Amino acid sequence: MTYDVVALGELLIDFAAKSTDKDGYPTMAANPGGAPGNFLAALNAYGAKTAFLGKVGEDTFGHLLLNTLEQAGIETGGILVDPEVFTTLAFVTFDEKGDRSFSFARKPGADTQLRWEEVDRTLIDRARVFHFGTLSLTDEPVRTATRKAVAYAREQGKLITYDPNLRKPLWKSEDEAREQILWGLRQADVVKISDEEVDFLWSCTPEEGARKLLEEYGVSLAMVTLGPDGCLMQNKAAACRLPGPKVNPIDTTGAGDIFGGSAVSRLLKLDKEPDRLTQAELADIGRFAVTAASLSTEQSGGIPSIPPLETVLARMEQE
Repeated sequence: MTYDVVALGELLIDFAAKSTDKDGYPTMAANPGGAPGNFLAALNAYGAKTAFLGKVGEDTFGHLLLNTLEQAGIETGGILVDPEVFTTLAFVTFDEKGDRSFSFARKPGADTQLRWEEVDRTLIDRARVFHFGTLSLTDEPVRTATRKAVAYAREQGKLITYDPNLRKPLWKSEDEAREQILWGLRQADVVKISDEEVDFLWSCTPEEGARKLLEEYGVSLAMVTLGPDGCLMQNKAAACRLPGPKVNPIDTTGAGDIFGGSAVSRLLKLDKEPDRLTQAELADIGRFAVTAASLSTEQSGGIPSIPPLETVLARMEQE
């Protein structure tokens, strides 16, 4: 079996607030989560074959996550089940605009305990693309496992995709977060980054951030998400800024991951080097990804909110 994309990273449960009692305590619903899992599930939904490298706990939530990925069509043979640690839990609360705040039960979480010796390198060997994010760089031993996996994938000539996915509560300091994110950017061919992450790193505009990625970090394709304002797509040959469709968001969890997976699904179909994409091709990728991500915010959760291909294409026709 060959794979389009193999990702290494965190799998966790997102507990999303559904209502709040008179004292402010939320009633929460559990959803499968973890940025790389959301990313792969979007790829699978849009025709790609994917596999996951990671670790969950030997507990109810760990087995639920494995089952969810299997149902999404993701190969789970590279996911270890560890009886010594719990599956990571994230608690997500929302403001009136649907924007999120996070708290984590991850001291340690199973995802942080993946060791390089446990990584199934044959899955990387059989993939076109290797994907990672920054939450697998917050703690050891998974930080070393991630760094070695990225180096291995690069040695094998794989396309490297990366999403910083900044979650400040998981870092010991903002300086450490910035250092590790910048390391990740230097490894990547394709980067999906948010305007908020650009501001965190460099205090500059999305356009200036995209130029930095291309000129200073050696990135071939920069994809900057702009929340309700759409996205910016840029390589050294062309650039375009695309609005998203009008939606009524109730939960933005996973929208950035779904954008990234959707975009990479279109990139794979073009079968073209990212730095050689034309403006029309960038626009096609960005329009599809921003439509899928926007529609996902009208549903709760990450993986459960991925819209079907037909729904995305129909909405693009309307727009």
